[in-house]
Amino acid sequence: MSFNINEYYTDISKGDVLLAYKGSITSALINEVLEAVEEKLERGSEEGKTRKKLYNVLVESLQNLYHHIEERHDGIEEQLDPKFGILVIEKANDHEYKVTTGNFVVSSKTKFLKEKIDKINALTKDELKDMYKFILNHQKISAKGGGGLGLVDIARKTGKKMIYNFYPYNDKYVFFDLTILV
Repeated sequence: MSFNINEYYTDISKGDVLLAYKGSITSALINEVLEAVEEKLERGSEEGKTRKKLYNVLVESLQNLYHHIEERHDGIEEQLDPKFGILVIEKANDHEYKVTTGNFVVSSKTKFLKEKIDKINALTKDELKDMYKFILNHQKISAKGGGGLGLVDIARKTGKKMIYNFYPYNDKYVFFDLTILV
């Protein structure tokens, strides 16, 4: 095993962390996280526009994590929960937050994910808007609940490139992380 989940989590949980979580991703957890973050942001002095943008990105990120996460399969550490994922929200600087999600994916999905994110990252603001409208009007809702809007919506809301990594885990899986600056 070349990737250690505990070392990774410790490393990304350094800094001005608003919230850090690793474990099973459930719908109840998503609600708890959104409520906790909303409360922390309201108590702080963050302006409404930033709070709203961060909240919207969190909703999309957590839904993507929940709907596209792999159930635990052979070869992934036994102590990890089914539907294991990671979420870290940190204050990157005075004007930005960094949202990082991570989960195991089947190695064969790496190329698809990379191409999809690279394509979205390469689009202009107007092209993102057109792609969003096209997906909204022409794509069918998948069995996992989405029509492919999540990442496009995140790119539209933030106006920033998504940062991703694939960490080899074993012959079948990689650990995929996605970082979004808000």
